[in-house]
Amino acid sequence: MSDPVLLGDELMSVLAGLRRRVRRKLRPQVPGPRLRGAHIELLRAVEARPGIGVSTAAQALHMAPNSVSTLVNQLLDNGMLSRQTDPDDRRAARLYLTGAAKHRLELWRKARSELVGGGIAQLSEPELDVLRRALPVLHSLLANLSTDETLEPGDGEAL
Repeated sequence: MSDPVLLGDELMSVLAGLRRRVRRKLRPQVPGPRLRGAHIELLRAVEARPGIGVSTAAQALHMAPNSVSTLVNQLLDNGMLSRQTDPDDRRAARLYLTGAAKHRLELWRKARSELVGGGIAQLSEPELDVLRRALPVLHSLLANLSTDETLEPGDGEAL
């Protein structure tokens, strides 16, 4: 397939199917409230930068600050995040993972790695080689698509 548009369409269909399959299979293995992809992305951003503020998290996730605020409130209600007042700026809040969120992310990563690793283990050696060589290309594609536009939760997976 040499048409970039058709290749892009097939790539996105396969990736969307892969994400759905992984999400469905992991759901029973990871206890706790049901979280959407945007929730997990925010938790991962807070995990990478404990004490991150809502505006900075919104920039990192390419989302509108009010959308991130909504996600923060939902995760606060679910006991996944804690919010503390910034001692240097009483108007700003700092976000931190709770113990429940840390445990959940750990379980999620382990289950996801085992699930996907099990599927990868069934590939032939030539297929594994193609997959290994494709990863840097996929990283380049991601960089090519990176923009400063603001996305809403779930953008890219539904219309």
